[in-house]
Parts: sequence; structure tokens; C-alpha cells
Amino acid sequence: MEWETVIGLEIHAQLATRSKIFSESSTAYGAAPNTQANLVDLGYPGVLPVLNSAAVRMAVRFGLATGATVRRRSIFARKNYFYPDLPKGYQISQYELPIVEDGSLDILLEDGSRKSIGITRAHLEEDAGKSLHEGFQGISGIDLNRAGTPLLEIVSEPDMRSAKEAIAYMKKVHTLVRYLGICDGNMQEGSFRCDANVSVRPQGQAALGTRAEIKNLNSFRFVERAINHEVVRQVGVLESGGSVVQETRLYDPDRNETRAMRSKEEANDYRYFPDPDLLPLVIDDALVEEVRGTLPELPDEKAARYCRDFELSAYDAGVLTASRDLAMYFEAVVEKLGGQPKLAANWVMGELSGALNRDGLEVDASRVPATALAGLLARIGDATISGKLAKEVFEAMWSEGRGADEIIDARGLRQITDTGAIEQAIDAIMAANPKQLAEYRSGKDKLFGFFVGQVMKATQGKANPAQLNELLKRKLGGA
Repeated sequence: MEWETVIGLEIHAQLATRSKIFSESSTAYGAAPNTQANLVDLGYPGVLPVLNSAAVRMAVRFGLATGATVRRRSIFARKNYFYPDLPKGYQISQYELPIVEDGSLDILLEDGSRKSIGITRAHLEEDAGKSLHEGFQGISGIDLNRAGTPLLEIVSEPDMRSAKEAIAYMKKVHTLVRYLGICDGNMQEGSFRCDANVSVRPQGQAALGTRAEIKNLNSFRFVERAINHEVVRQVGVLESGGSVVQETRLYDPDRNETRAMRSKEEANDYRYFPDPDLLPLVIDDALVEEVRGTLPELPDEKAARYCRDFELSAYDAGVLTASRDLAMYFEAVVEKLGGQPKLAANWVMGELSGALNRDGLEVDASRVPATALAGLLARIGDATISGKLAKEVFEAMWSEGRGADEIIDARGLRQITDTGAIEQAIDAIMAANPKQLAEYRSGKDKLFGFFVGQVMKATQGKANPAQLNELLKRKLGGA
């Protein structure tokens, strides 16, 4: 039997506010345990939550950027469940009336086509604390610094049919929230994580299969591996005559497997009811239009502009706009260089990105600023150095922090463009290799590469490649 995979993602984006969603406690990462949780966060009797207006504006930004409906009236509810790191015994969230509904994002598939993924809702809620299990000699500790941190939970439609589609969508959301400035996207610190709802059904069946929810995935690689494993597990259960149980599962990356955590709760298990301490959230049109006026150029718009104005491929435009900082760097290189966007794109996606990945750096910490890279590319453009030598210069710029011209002069790397000097080198190589010369002239055209390599070696790689090829063809042909 052929099986179809059905995937929906619930992405939790920690909003980049300075204080928590219902209290003035700091949201800064890395503080000592339990030093950033006040009486509101701890749920003490008699304290009242006060909604953070910055979190509301960030939710509106997301709604507008995804073409969603921004509700003018939404409700906060209490979601009741007992867990060690939830001191109140309930989580303040939104249930029946979320702030954002019915949006969508387009993803690019491997065949180059686009697919629209529906966004059911995005709602505001508070985060729980964190259970710590290491270093306590078998005893777990609770850190409540994270309790009350503002989250935007982004719930997709079950529109994805493979782990690769799910990753493409998750990366698209990750890019968008960083463009909007509403989340730093730091997955190592837990600022951006997701739960994956996975089910399978016979190919062609309309009804959804029984789903399992895989909790708290905080890397793209783990999401892909967890989904792929869960699909294999569910298909195996069904083909052996069993039934998939609706449950919450955890992914173990060391064993590359999912395991049952608890039976999956339904909405009635949480006993949702409107929070009596919080009035309905009412947003007027003026606020929505004010936020709309602050939206930046979004990734899809920027990519379309790169294709149109810079004549880049859809792939190149997609890579360059995946990060707002990378796009800004690329545009700064093009501006300083005065054009040549394809050359700039190749170097930003190639040498620069390779060096950043190798050293674990973000583009805003690049050891070669955009103006410096533009200076190097200018030396390729005016034939001062070849593209091959430029890579050597780039590595020196990266490690030494000097400019391209300084390194080129210090190492004597300026390209030889003097026709007479190149001809002399060619004549010397031809004279030193009579056998190869005779074989080339008798029809062994592949020996042309041998002569190119020998001349380059003799000139220490400095001969202008275009001039060398032209002169070499003429001289080897006997002209």
C-alpha cells in the first residue's frame, strides 16, 4: 500500500520584548536561575497580570506579513494543567479567539515550484519555566526565569507532505520573524522551536490519520530526522495490523528515535476558560495601520527584486534573502562595487558563507566587511588579479584583517597583463617541451591544458588567463 504523510507544525517564537508578557521581569537570556521571576510570574495570590503592548504589536506585524486576519478583539484564556515548571497551575494563552487567523506562506519546492502553506492561527501566550536535569545528582531543578516570557505560537494547516516541505516552511517562518524583528530565532537558546504533528494515511484517502505530536524540536536537522523516523514507525505499526495511538512523543537524537511521553490531551482536558484577570484585547484600525507602515521589505519581495533588478536566479535570490543581514551585506557589496551583482552573489554565497560557517560566525561578525570584499572584487574586475588568486587574497584578508590592495602588493600578486611578458613565458615553455608541442600539433588537443598549467606555474599564477589562452592558441598553432 502507498502511504501519504501529513504534517502540521506548531512553531513557538519567543518575542523579542525586553520584559515578559504580563510582568516587568527581564527576558534577557543567561541570568542565574530564578533571578528573573517576580511574584506575577510565580503566580502569587493577589497579583494581577498586565499585558505587554510590545508583544501585541509584534503579533500584529506577523499577521500583516502573512496576509492573515488580525482580530480586532481577542481573548486570553487559562489553559489548566499541572507541571513542575508552571507554578500557577495554568498557562495564560489564547484559545477560541486568537489575535491572528487565516494566513499563509509560500515555500519553494525542490523542483522549483511554489506551494502555499496555510497558517491556521498565531496566538499570544506565556512560556513555562524550565526543568533542569543535569548536575543535580539525580534530582531535577526548576528555573523559572523563562516563566512568563512572551511567545507567539504559529499553528500551520496540515498542508505539508514530507519532512523536506516541513523544513522549508519552518525555515521560511524563521527567516520572516527575524526580518520583522520580532524574534531573534536563536534555536540553541530556545527562542525558536516547534512541535511536529505527524500522521500517515493511505494514498488518496481524504480523512486524516491518527497523529502523534513530537514535542520541543529545536533544530532543523532534528525536525527532519524526527519526522522521517515517525513516518517509518507509523507505517510499520499500520502494516503490521496495529493502530497508531494519538499521543505526545519525544525525539531522542542520540538514538534517532521517538518515544511515547504521554497520551495526547484534547482541548477539553485543559479546561479552557477566559482569564478573569485580563480584559479582552481590543485593537483599533489606527494601530494596525501604524504597524503596517513599519513593515520592512519582506523576504519574498526582496527576492523578487533581486531577480528583476539584479537578474539573479530564483535560487540565488532565495539564498541571499534567507537572512536579512546577509541580504544587507550583499547589497552593500553591490553598491560599493558599482554593479556586477552576479559576481558579488557568487562570492557572498561561496567564499564568504564558507568562511562564516567554518568559524561559526554570523554575517554581522564577518572578518571581511562588505566594503573590503567589494575592494577585492574590484581587483578581479580590473584584471589586477585572477579569480584563483583572489581566493588566496580573501583568506589572507580573513585571517589578517588587511585590505585587498595591501595584501596584493605585499605578496606581489598583481596579474601579468603585459603581452610581451606572457609571450616570453609561452616561448620558454614551448622550447622546454618539444615532445608535447609536437603531439599537440599532431592533434592531441588535450595537451592545451598542460601548456596552460606550465605557463601559469612559470608566472606563479599571475598571467592573465584570458590573454594567456588567446596567445597560447596562436603560438601553439604555429602562428
